[in-house]
Amino acid sequence: MKESDILNSYAYARERYAALGVDTDKAIAILEQTPISLHCWQTDDVIGFESAAGLSGGIQTTGNYPGRARNIDEVRADVLFAKSLIAGNHRLNLHEIYGDFGGKFVDRDQVDVRYFESWIQWAKENGMKLDFNSTSFGHPKSGDLSLANPDPAIRAFWIEHTKRCRRIADAMGKAQGDPCIMNIWVHDGSKDLTVERYRYRELLAAALDEILAEKLPDMKSCVEAKLFGIGLESYTVGSMDFFEGYCASRKVIYTLDTGHYEPTENVSDKVASLLLFVPELMLHVSRPVRWDSDHVTIMNDPTLDLFKEIVRAGALHRAHIGLDYFDASINRIGAYVIGSRATQKCLLSALLEPLAKLREYEDAGKGFQRLALLEEAKTLPFGAVFDYFNLKNGVPVGEAFIPEIERYENEVTAKRC
Repeated sequence: MKESDILNSYAYARERYAALGVDTDKAIAILEQTPISLHCWQTDDVIGFESAAGLSGGIQTTGNYPGRARNIDEVRADVLFAKSLIAGNHRLNLHEIYGDFGGKFVDRDQVDVRYFESWIQWAKENGMKLDFNSTSFGHPKSGDLSLANPDPAIRAFWIEHTKRCRRIADAMGKAQGDPCIMNIWVHDGSKDLTVERYRYRELLAAALDEILAEKLPDMKSCVEAKLFGIGLESYTVGSMDFFEGYCASRKVIYTLDTGHYEPTENVSDKVASLLLFVPELMLHVSRPVRWDSDHVTIMNDPTLDLFKEIVRAGALHRAHIGLDYFDASINRIGAYVIGSRATQKCLLSALLEPLAKLREYEDAGKGFQRLALLEEAKTLPFGAVFDYFNLKNGVPVGEAFIPEIERYENEVTAKRC
């Protein structure tokens, strides 16, 4: 696509949106300043560097497309290449199992910031800030229950692990001069019927209270609910109803993973209610397909609705945006870029909504006019604005990123074995 064509199309789009009271330049500026926390585990199928055991604990990666990152250098190279194709200045989200362990085994109740110092330095050198996650899965002590385990020794192990992860996140936040967002998700649940629903949730609440009691000024903790896990289908300790109550009563950030709810639920419906009772939201943007929550994010109605609700509530400053999917069935870098750009498209679409006019109609009781404008807004020249956003930020416009990823595959990932 010629640069002159992109500029001419944007000029028309800017005028078209301006007629409805929308400032496209302002929307682009906000989008440029809104980072997405890129999830490092898309590069290597959530294997990490602790061992080669792979996943367990209610999650699963499918596919065996060639070129998986096999070590810390390959993960970093893949992240930087993906970042070069995504406009804006983004963060990197690390799981604890991605520490720089130097080839030795470090058990999870012994981990500390020294194993992430190279990540902190790498992030500084490459203009990225870090977010973090504790890791309860893929360990001999994971089992079906971690923080909710009735065995005091196992529960203490995971409490210590999570406390240490919060301290690592605090060190990251201090080094980068911006709070590190640390997510806590545990897979705890039961494959079949349980008579101990209350007991396990009481244990989880007490464990979280102990973990979060330590005041750490340079990090923010958030907790993530889930509907169920593979092999844990009948009961999830950290369900949405549990974490809604926990976050509201403890004033903790609630993590909305868009793949962790009933297939017929629209996660966007939860945004306005949660924002009334929790301090902030962490968004894990994914795409559920039947039972599997972790397909590559695309620009679909649920994701569009999610960001529209955030923008309509004036809560973009209270929402942290991250990706959380792992697709090993297609080119992993391609999956990275598709999901990141789709998330940006959805946010830009929300920022370009003629909200002032829609509110004017609604306040006047003009339901026909409101619905008509909502429909007409769907065919406004949004694509021209997104093209200009990418051009302005020096990344490929439209489908031009496809050959770039194909080149990287031929020159880099295809040679991994």
